[in-house]
Formats: sequence, structure tokens, C-alpha cells
Amino acid sequence: MLKEIDIKLTAQVLINQNLYHIPTTFVTIMDISKIRLDFPALWKKWNGKYPIYFDNACMTLKPKQVIDSMNEYYNEYPVCGGRSIHKMAKKVDEKVTEAREKFQKFLGASCPEEIIFTRNTTEGLNLVANSLELKKGDIVLTTDREHNSNLIPWQIQAHKRGIKHMVVYSNPDNTFNIPQFEEIVSKNKNVRLVSMVHTANLDGYTIPAKEIIKIAHEHGALVMLDGAQSAPHKHVDMKALDVDFFALSVHKMAGPTGMGVLYGKQHLLSELAPFIVGGDTVSDTTYDGAKFLPPPEKFEAGLQNYAGIIGSGAAVDYLNNIGLSDIEEHEKRLNTIITKGIKDMPGLKIIGPQEPGMRGGIIAFTVELPKGGDAHDIALVLDETENIEVRSGAFCVHSWFNYRKCEAAVRASLYLYNTEEEARKFIDVLGKTIGLFNP
Repeated sequence: MLKEIDIKLTAQVLINQNLYHIPTTFVTIMDISKIRLDFPALWKKWNGKYPIYFDNACMTLKPKQVIDSMNEYYNEYPVCGGRSIHKMAKKVDEKVTEAREKFQKFLGASCPEEIIFTRNTTEGLNLVANSLELKKGDIVLTTDREHNSNLIPWQIQAHKRGIKHMVVYSNPDNTFNIPQFEEIVSKNKNVRLVSMVHTANLDGYTIPAKEIIKIAHEHGALVMLDGAQSAPHKHVDMKALDVDFFALSVHKMAGPTGMGVLYGKQHLLSELAPFIVGGDTVSDTTYDGAKFLPPPEKFEAGLQNYAGIIGSGAAVDYLNNIGLSDIEEHEKRLNTIITKGIKDMPGLKIIGPQEPGMRGGIIAFTVELPKGGDAHDIALVLDETENIEVRSGAFCVHSWFNYRKCEAAVRASLYLYNTEEEARKFIDVLGKTIGLFNP
């Protein structure tokens, strides 16, 4: 689990076997060195230095266990699943079923059929937006800090089907405004769906989802959560939340790219119209019609990313072995260190709640320096000087930035392999970087 360990002997064995070159300073100062050994990308030098990877809200690194599981597919049974009856095809079917069952348990779903494999959170959200029966005048509610993946689909549906998209604006500290939300759903009888980001990639704040879902259900509305930033970092339980739909991206939870999951209550998935259709979505066709399979097959058209599905199952195993509660607490601890170190730096303003425990593993801040230097300048210098890799820009939440007439911010996002030493290094280098633009 996430705790301080002495791995000098382990590191020396790896060095002797020529598996890794690990400098002595890394061996002695890291809190979670054993976990870091699982991530090959952390041991590749760039310009003579190891990376400090603080861009985890965009994508996390991949452990050997995930990579090996995908290589096993390509090396041993690289064939199509769901069609043929030979041994290799049956092995693929077995592994896909295992992965689906792992996600069922990981998310607390009632049955494997409630798990649909997608390419990412974006596809899951779009699947519901296009498949849910919505009619002219129906209202979809979102927050004011939605990723474009949970904003643009509703704008398009407003144009195509005449639905109405309404926004629940946050409190001044970016926390969720429950009274405003309850007033909207009470006064508008046509609220059909509440589709909201669970944990925001903007600032790491997690909305009070259980309370929101309860209020929405009391007024006859369904609820979908964008779980891209919550599922990889904390325990989420679909039955406990009573959420109707939940989408996530596996590439943000130590898994392969091009993989996501959409959870949906079984009876609701059965009612949804198919989104992308073709091979594997039907049991039979004629020249005049088709007989569709039940979920999840109805929504998994064509040849699938079998290596990705298998790697996704391995990612679930990896996170379960570490423990989501340990990951969550570790990220909050690092965020507390960074917040204390930068909160008084000139020209920086932290986005969202000022209490780091309310922002999980994300710390984002705007940059206003009197003598020049913007968010992109800061990110570039951090990378060029010390390989500290952060994100700069609008984080696909352009609407939030445009509403506030703000161009960009810097975001450091943490994960299970980041260390206190890296957090302190970030503070030190950021302070020096600001000094370059604000002498």
C-alpha cells in the first residue's frame, strides 16, 4: 500500500540485473519507490534528467502489469473475439468477460451487462446523448465547469431535437450550489436529465453527487456523471450513489489509451436506442430489418480493442491491489504540500476551493505577472529546465474560462506514483520560474 518503504535491496537487485539504472538519491528519498518501479516511463531520462510527471488528469502512465497483459494478447492469441469458436478466439472471449466482470465489481454495478466498453468518457457521454429518448422542450442540466465532452453534445441536441440546455452556476469558490440546483429542478418540470462532471478536471472539486442524484430522482430526472476524474482516484459505487449512467476513461486510471467504460442501469440500457450499429450488435438481419442483441452487445459494434479491454482489466487489478482509499489520501497529502508552498507566490491564484483536501490531486492556478509571462510560459520553463510536466491552457473547459474572461491556467495533477520530493521540487522550480518573469 502507499507507505514509506526501504527498497535499497530491491533497487540493487534490479541494477545488478541491468533492468533499471536508479541513482542512489532516488533510492533513498522516495516514499513510494516500489510502486514507481512498475512504471517504465519514469525511468527514462530526457536531456539527462528523469521526468516529474504532473499531467495525470490528462493521462496517467502505464505500469508493466498493464503493458504485459496487452503484449500477452498480441503474442499468444491476437485474434477476434465474439465470432469464431476456435481455441484462440475462446481465449479472447474469456479475457473480455473477465475484464467486464472486474469493472462490474470495481464500480459496484449489479451485473456485467451494465458495463459497456467504449473508447473513452467522450464516447460514453455521446452514446447517451444520442440514444436517450429526448424530445423538444426537455431540459438537460449541467454545471458551469463541464469538459467539452459534456457540453457540446447537449448544444448539438438542442439544435437537432430542440431540447433546452441549462447551466447550474457554481458558488464564488467554485463549489456546487445546491439551493440553486434544487430551485431549477423544482420550477422546471421538464428536466429530463442531469448530466454533470463528478470530479472536475478544472480544479479537482467533487460535487455532492449523492445529494444531487436524490434531488433529481425526486423530481423525475435521470442523472449521468462524467467520472473521468473520480473513478481513477477514489472509490465510487454505482448502487450506493444510485446514479443512472456513469462514464470513465481507462487512460486516466493507469490503463491503455482508446479505452473507456459506460455504466448504465440495466433497464435503462435496454430502453436506449443503439448508437453505432453493425457487426456484433445484432443476432439476425434481413433486407428489411434487424434484431438487436441486448446490452452490452447492442452498444459494442464491430471488432473491439481486445488488447485494450484486457489491459483495462489489468489496470483495475493494479488499482485494487494498491487501494483507492490509499491513492486518494496520498494525492491529498501531496496537494497539501504544494498548496502551502505556492499559495502566497506573487501572481498566482489557485482555482477552486482553497482547502487542498477539497481538490483531491489537482492544483490549478492562473498566472498574472506584472512583467509578462503567462501560463504557457510557466509550463514551458518547468519542462525545459527540470522535466516537470504540467498542463497549460483551458483544459477543454473553454466555456468556464471564457465566461470569466480568463485565457489560460497551469494545472499540476497528481497520481499514485508521485512523491513528496517531487512536490517540493515543483514548488522550488515554480518559485524560480516566476522570478524569471517578475524580477
